[in-house]
Amino acid sequence: MVVVPGIRTRNRSLRIFRLTAFNYLSILGLTSHRFAIRKGTHIFAPVGNRDLLSKSVESSIEEAILSKKLTPGSKLPSELELCGQFGVSRTAIREALRMLSARGLVSIAKGKGVYVKSVSADSVTTPMHLYLQLQYERNHVLDVIHARQLIEPAIAASAAVNHTSDDAAKLVKDLEDLKACTGEHSELSRLDLAFHLDIAKASENPIVPLLIDPIHRLMPKIKASVYASVKDAQHSAIEWHGKILDAILKRDAAGARKAMEGHLRIAEDHIRFTFRKAEGE
Repeated sequence: MVVVPGIRTRNRSLRIFRLTAFNYLSILGLTSHRFAIRKGTHIFAPVGNRDLLSKSVESSIEEAILSKKLTPGSKLPSELELCGQFGVSRTAIREALRMLSARGLVSIAKGKGVYVKSVSADSVTTPMHLYLQLQYERNHVLDVIHARQLIEPAIAASAAVNHTSDDAAKLVKDLEDLKACTGEHSELSRLDLAFHLDIAKASENPIVPLLIDPIHRLMPKIKASVYASVKDAQHSAIEWHGKILDAILKRDAAGARKAMEGHLRIAEDHIRFTFRKAEGE
């Protein structure tokens, strides 16, 4: 491309030179106080580990979000500004932003910029669920049920003490839906697990559903297999869910704990039976 010399070209070249010089000086930490104030206060500092540039950038932006230096809805500096603040290439910035977007911390609007997202429960539980799913093997199924046996009786007891009228109505509906279900085993599995998640919500502790949800997401396939293999599985689930619900509605914490313990013992027996049947024993 032929460039005709002129004022605009010289001005553009001067701007590029100034920006390049500023970026270089930023890397060295030598930008002037006067210039920094004119450009605005920087949120970020240059990263030091050159082997993990994008990860360092990602961690720094995440920390700014967690410390509320960047709040939901706020716009991040442009790629070019981030390059200057961190002292890295656009490639490292783009990779860091891509990872933050995948984790649900920022949204990238093409042509508009990058914005901090409001953190939802799903953005918290999904990474844990994905990790568990990737590590999940058949012999881990019993580990999952044992984890539930440790956690869910206490959750049921808490729900008995703390549930609201809305929580109670939801649990009653969950049980009615399970009783009425004549559909696929996968639908029975979904309704079964919905009851347990709603018990977690009825504890009125917002952290509890976040803890239990990733574990429950591992269960649908095995629960569907149980419903397909164990003749009275639906009847058993209805019976035990009814016992748990009765105790919760009576605000009987000890009774709710005991009913959940019994329910999960039977659930383990059903899973073991399903395994034996699949193996042809």
